[in-house]
Amino acid sequence: MTGVDVLVVGGGLGGVAAALAALRRGRSVLLTEETDWLGGQLTSQGVPPDEHPWIEQFGATRSYRALREAIRDHYRTWYPLTRAARLTPDLNPGQGRVSRLCHEPRVAASVIAALVGPYQAAGRLTVWYGHRPVAADVAGDRIRSVLFEGPDGRRVEASAPYVLDATELGDLLPLAGVEHVTGAEARSETGEPSAPEQAQPGNQQAFSWVFAVEHRAGEDHTIDRPDQYGFWRDYQPQFWPDRLLSLVAPDPRTLEPVGRSFVPNASSGPVVADQSRDPGDKDLWAFRRIVARDMFEPGFADSDVTIVNWPMIDYLPGPLIGVSDDERDKHLDGARQLSLSMLYWLQTQAPRPDGGTGWPGLRLRPDVMGSADGLAKAPYIRESRRIRARRTVVEQDLSYAVRGELGAVAYPDTVGVGMYRIDLHPSTGGDTYIDVASCPFQLPLGALLPVRVGNLLAAGKNIGTTHITNGCYRLHPVEWNAGEAAGALAAHCLANGLAPAQVHDDPTLLERFQAELVADGFELAWPQVRGY
Repeated sequence: MTGVDVLVVGGGLGGVAAALAALRRGRSVLLTEETDWLGGQLTSQGVPPDEHPWIEQFGATRSYRALREAIRDHYRTWYPLTRAARLTPDLNPGQGRVSRLCHEPRVAASVIAALVGPYQAAGRLTVWYGHRPVAADVAGDRIRSVLFEGPDGRRVEASAPYVLDATELGDLLPLAGVEHVTGAEARSETGEPSAPEQAQPGNQQAFSWVFAVEHRAGEDHTIDRPDQYGFWRDYQPQFWPDRLLSLVAPDPRTLEPVGRSFVPNASSGPVVADQSRDPGDKDLWAFRRIVARDMFEPGFADSDVTIVNWPMIDYLPGPLIGVSDDERDKHLDGARQLSLSMLYWLQTQAPRPDGGTGWPGLRLRPDVMGSADGLAKAPYIRESRRIRARRTVVEQDLSYAVRGELGAVAYPDTVGVGMYRIDLHPSTGGDTYIDVASCPFQLPLGALLPVRVGNLLAAGKNIGTTHITNGCYRLHPVEWNAGEAAGALAAHCLANGLAPAQVHDDPTLLERFQAELVADGFELAWPQVRGY
């Protein structure tokens, strides 16, 4: 059995941040990851960062800001940027509209590998790639060890005084008997204006299998017709204004039908990457563009590269949590088929400005995604199992409609900040968008702590939010902040002989821990900024 100070299960953004926080504090760490890339939604799931408009100035931890700058420095060091691009402080290599930093998933994976590399060289960090948790040994209110299955089917066990669940779906929670919730809570439980009357455990946000494409004019890269193309070509959810395989979708905020444009390599003009002013999703080519030809020396790139992560590839027929293994595999395969069907439709049927149909020059970019087929290594997960926490964040804590100019509730146990609209994609229960303005909010320490199990900490999208508030706590900088705080807390407790509940419950101990976080570059409160 492998023994370390801190066991981090899941190598997504929260898991990486947790591992680095514990390592900076002198602890030994075992980090496990199901794929062969660290970084989760930023890398193996292929999603450029979704962030608030102040991200360049404040509203994230120092280490998250360092990650962003390291990605930019990678482009400045290794890519033939134009002089103007090289001198731009807030370099956006893809000139995507969704974020001020749109980049290739493989670049982020390389940067994260460089961040953890020194600790691996020192022998203080071990990374098990291709490993997933399959069982846990629990004694009372403590996890003694976790059993993992590797890519060859062999099983290995690991133990640590602190175990952090940073898996994408909260996979460790049922294995260890940790109290948790799935899907939508009842309004009678949470008091949330947007919650349903009855609990709906199987009603979960859609997941998506994203992919990267470029366009080669005059060439034909049309893929074979996907097996399920006939089904997806005709599929139209009851609340959707057209078939999914179209360029029409609801505006998430108004639910009015809106036509999108899709013209490969079209000039998009000045990019406004500010979701408080423009969601950026009307021009689908520029929306999540990760390589923009104009940012590089002439002749370097023949085409832009864009990520297809649109509402039209949100998988709605069923969830990944609370179903049998066979059902889960069926949904995973269905999501891949939906994405391939969208590509095939774009190549053969999508309307063009010249009156024709189809863009056969669209070509998958497996190298960008680090996969054999051009789809992401893993599905993009929006909603996880969530712990029953010592403090649960609810909609009325931060909804702008409820709080208004008062701003979000100030948590005395804050360990970070975040900001995003309460953005729920259509769900497996048949709900359309829930997209609600929110106030800049804090991350409470109690949301990382289960109500009972003493040595497990939530370190990703499995923190103590609800189905509703997960919609704004699930984004990149907040997941990183949650994981970083969990890793820091585990190391702090080991160094001081404390339990997490003691730190949370004792104002003096809490204040000391918060001071340590501030010294390490955490922001615990917002300046005066208004929500959107």
